[in-house]
Amino acid sequence: MKQKCQKDKSEQQSTSVKSKISPMARIGILGGTFDPIHQGHITLALENAKWLSLNSIYLLPAHIPPHKTQTTASAIHRKAMVELVCQQYPILQLDERELTKNTPSYTVESLKEIKEQNPNSQIFFIIGMDSLLTFTQWHRWSEILQYCHLVVNTRPDYDLKKLKQACHQSLSLYFTDDLKILDCVKSGKIIFYQNTHIDISSTDIRRELSQGIFAQNKLSTKVIDYIKQHQLYSQ
Repeated sequence: MKQKCQKDKSEQQSTSVKSKISPMARIGILGGTFDPIHQGHITLALENAKWLSLNSIYLLPAHIPPHKTQTTASAIHRKAMVELVCQQYPILQLDERELTKNTPSYTVESLKEIKEQNPNSQIFFIIGMDSLLTFTQWHRWSEILQYCHLVVNTRPDYDLKKLKQACHQSLSLYFTDDLKILDCVKSGKIIFYQNTHIDISSTDIRRELSQGIFAQNKLSTKVIDYIKQHQLYSQ
């Protein structure tokens, strides 16, 4: 007998029970400035990959305009550091589409392109709690959920009930705590993952690097070597 799934309340077809969709590749997307990429990013990506049985995770460095301060690494250097990390972890892949644009990059446009390039894959966009609280202010936010599931990472001790209550009411329709529902719908759900909290700040790392402090528990050896070679973040 074909396995049945629970009804998806966020869709119009509420009168029928949806069958499990055909197995498809799962791609995670983790965006950020990666300035520099650090152990917090890596652990976050690997934990989500394991939890969701992802086939790959695209690391999507954000474009930064050239007028930023000198303490921020250029797009070329940030790309190179992400590539070094990807060489260490085969499940991670660099996606440089936003770095190559001369215009502001919107998440919805990047996700639309990725979905068009991977029509037979499920896309999981990984964000943090703060991003969820402002999500309805994002450019074409509801369209984003047409292309992906949203994976909200929270601290292990955080009260998810309070987080959900703090969100815009229009998002509650998309919330789910059931991983199995992801087997029934290709996109459009918001699911929560309480990850291993690693207290690493890119701002703190850049400050330490400017003082000649290279924390091996925060940065990979290859990234540290690259930063030293190119004298990045030095005063």
